[in-house]
Amino acid sequence: MSADIAAPRSQRLDPKYVRARKSRGSFEMVAWLFMRLSGVALIILIFTHLFINLMAGDGISGIDFGFVAGKWANPVWQFWDLAMLWLAMLHGTNGVRTIINDYAQKHSTRAWLKGILYVATIVIVVLGTLVIFTFDPCIAGSTLTVCQ
Repeated sequence: MSADIAAPRSQRLDPKYVRARKSRGSFEMVAWLFMRLSGVALIILIFTHLFINLMAGDGISGIDFGFVAGKWANPVWQFWDLAMLWLAMLHGTNGVRTIINDYAQKHSTRAWLKGILYVATIVIVVLGTLVIFTFDPCIAGSTLTVCQ
């Protein structure tokens, strides 16, 4: 009276799973590599940013509207801060995406959380980019000499 139990089907051999797994694995490898490279780039960007803003100048008391206006008058600093913004947001988004994938049990929960994450990331990146490139140091009431 022995019952024959069929061996479970291996997803590894099933053709409908092979394609999805390869593309997802490729994306995850690129995301993993991005985290390492963007982390190194962020360390360089952030510590240079901190050194220039805090050590080379007047320290924390020297950072005000005029300091930012003078700094962003130079396109190099605009792109520097833009690179910091984009890399930090994408690096953080990728990390939170990984946490959502690891801990969200249901597919619908994962989809909602990642949707909210991606919308928030896009909004912050777009608004931050607009602030950097449309910053006007000559707003009403500014005491900067270049604006008078």
